[in-house]
Amino acid sequence: MPRFLIEVPHESEVVACSKAAKVLLETGSHFLTHADFGCSDGDHRAWIVIDGESKGEVRNMLPVAYRSVATIIGLNKFSIEQLDSLIKQHGGRT
Repeated sequence: MPRFLIEVPHESEVVACSKAAKVLLETGSHFLTHADFGCSDGDHRAWIVIDGESKGEVRNMLPVAYRSVATIIGLNKFSIEQLDSLIKQHGGRT
């Protein structure tokens, strides 16, 4: 199943950080309750890695308040063989 990284920004005030964490925790979704936050390091975003069929499906898992501001990135992994093939296809040497 495809895997996605969700990035959810929020305002930098303490109340905004707390509200963002509370909203995600209250969803009850296992994925959303395991969000990682950067607030303590001055980066006011939450990151969640989640499996889903599509970006749209994953976006719909978010609380409505964060759907329009979230960035969703499809993740992939490469094997050495895939990278060697890709390099050769583009005229490079491995």
